[in-house]
Amino acid sequence: MKYKFLILLFLLAATVSAQNNFGFETNKKKIVIPFKLINNLIFIPIEVNGIKLNFLLDTGVEETILLSLEDNEKVKFNNVEKIKLRGLGSDEAIEGLKSSHNFLNLKGFADRQHELYIVLDQGFNFSAHVGIPVNGIIGYHLFKNHLVEIDYARKKIFIHRGDNKKIRSKIAANFCEIPISIEKRKPYVMADVMLNNKQFPAKLLVDIGNSDALWLFQNTDKSIQIPQKNFSDYLGKGFSGEIHGKRAKGTELKLGLFRFENPIVAFPDSSSVKSVNMVKDRNGSVGGEIFKRFDVVFNYPENKMHLKCNSNFYTPFHYNMSGIELQNEGLQWVPETVMLQTASGNNAGDNNKNDFRYKFSLKPVYMISNVRKNSTADSCGLKKGDLINKINGIPAYSYTLENINEILKSEDGKWISMEVDRNGIVKTFRFQLKDIL
Repeated sequence: MKYKFLILLFLLAATVSAQNNFGFETNKKKIVIPFKLINNLIFIPIEVNGIKLNFLLDTGVEETILLSLEDNEKVKFNNVEKIKLRGLGSDEAIEGLKSSHNFLNLKGFADRQHELYIVLDQGFNFSAHVGIPVNGIIGYHLFKNHLVEIDYARKKIFIHRGDNKKIRSKIAANFCEIPISIEKRKPYVMADVMLNNKQFPAKLLVDIGNSDALWLFQNTDKSIQIPQKNFSDYLGKGFSGEIHGKRAKGTELKLGLFRFENPIVAFPDSSSVKSVNMVKDRNGSVGGEIFKRFDVVFNYPENKMHLKCNSNFYTPFHYNMSGIELQNEGLQWVPETVMLQTASGNNAGDNNKNDFRYKFSLKPVYMISNVRKNSTADSCGLKKGDLINKINGIPAYSYTLENINEILKSEDGKWISMEVDRNGIVKTFRFQLKDIL
């Protein structure tokens, strides 16, 4: 299961006037930021006015967005005004706030005059779909003035000073350079796409906030025709509602010197992209399923992107074959037995029941948030709202949400059993993963 944090921000308020500029507040030549990689998406800690929050890093957004702040009421905001926000999805714009003169800090890489856009709708919450708190999304302003290197294999971001000649020489010697264009504060790249065995050039948004490999928009090029083998799917959520469309298998994607066979392609439907103010000649997006295979350096000031293969380069392209989407529905107290130890540190006698104690730990609760029609999970009887107790006989709380997602796209023909709680009644279902593409 993958989630598409495609948040194309459109401001239905006054034109942006503030200058957001991150800079080094240290003498170091680079700043290293460890990140979490979940479903091909990057999450980094950023201090906002002194409070540490968790942000999705997304080249597909213009402005910095805050959401899910109910547990972080200590964050103070300055110069607040009401605005409207609109992006991918089929619904109307939502209400938000704009706040200026905020202090954002990433281990000494900071902006003391940062402008923030705050989502008021608490229903717009990515945390449940990722399994960790997600408080915001940051994009263009982190990249615009410096060399930003994303090492997917090591799960580290390196922000380099632009005048660092040593790192520039290293990049020139070891990376493949690909030209990009920065349009409306987002990076675009030209790629060659082969679909239905027909090759055509495509202008694609470089979108690391999209966990898929490739999105293509119909009606932007006559060559973009959905392959005959396809299925309808939930593609994600944007500011303006859920995003639906088709999934199919492409023939080939070429990005610079790099070639990918049989990438999984998503085709969002027309109602989901109606609010997107497309740049000229754009045909789609290339996302995290591609970029996780590289060490990537973004050089916005010089309109360049640099790529170097990592150990994930030859990983096959998979998709969720079960047809179910899961989300974290909260926490539960789970008892665990703990063996006590004697004073000497050895395990106590096996026959003494008093040598064991229970401790209670908070564990995640997972719920089915969507079931794809005619999928194997749908056919066996699983339903939206079912709470997952066990997966293949193992308590569901033993897994992270990402672990479960990997199981659901693991291999064609694999059997999965799920014990669920449906309105207080325990039921067990069994289904087989099937590759229908």
